[in-house]
Amino acid sequence: MAETFVSGVAGRYATALFELASEAGAIDAVKADLDSFTAMIAESDDLKRLVRSPVFSAEEQEKAIVAILDKAGISGLAANFFKTVASNRRLFAIEAIIRGFDALAAAARGEVVAEVTVAQPLSDAHAATLKEALDTMTGKHVKLAVEVDPSLLGGLKVKIGSRLVDASLKTKLNSIRYAMKEVR
Repeated sequence: MAETFVSGVAGRYATALFELASEAGAIDAVKADLDSFTAMIAESDDLKRLVRSPVFSAEEQEKAIVAILDKAGISGLAANFFKTVASNRRLFAIEAIIRGFDALAAAARGEVVAEVTVAQPLSDAHAATLKEALDTMTGKHVKLAVEVDPSLLGGLKVKIGSRLVDASLKTKLNSIRYAMKEVR
């Protein structure tokens, strides 16, 4: 775990949660609760607004989070953590905190998370080929976190830790456009 470092407000919260979960032997349970909450954010515009908007007071956020957690069946360490984050007015960072926790949990399992951005969804065969290439390149078990961004036009971006490989068509076209401007 020494090579995985998460920084900033989100990093401090993610590290604290990871250490608490580790001490309690509940990393997988907490991760499952965090994944459930992430899925709820993705599905609900109201929850996105609650999490991201500075308009709501800490009390309003905490009260809403308690109701949401009860309805979702999230309890224990993860629920207490969400309540603490809400009462400290740090709910705006919850998505980054969850990503930080995931990175720490993956590192503890000996995995590396590769954030892959593609223009179109990857087929299972392409995902398997990419994963195999990244496994070989890193010498570790790589877990793909795939995001679709049609603005890339084609190709892909792969980010592992602080390394980014941008092989997107959008970037290549911008490079050509820039080179053409210099020629004139």
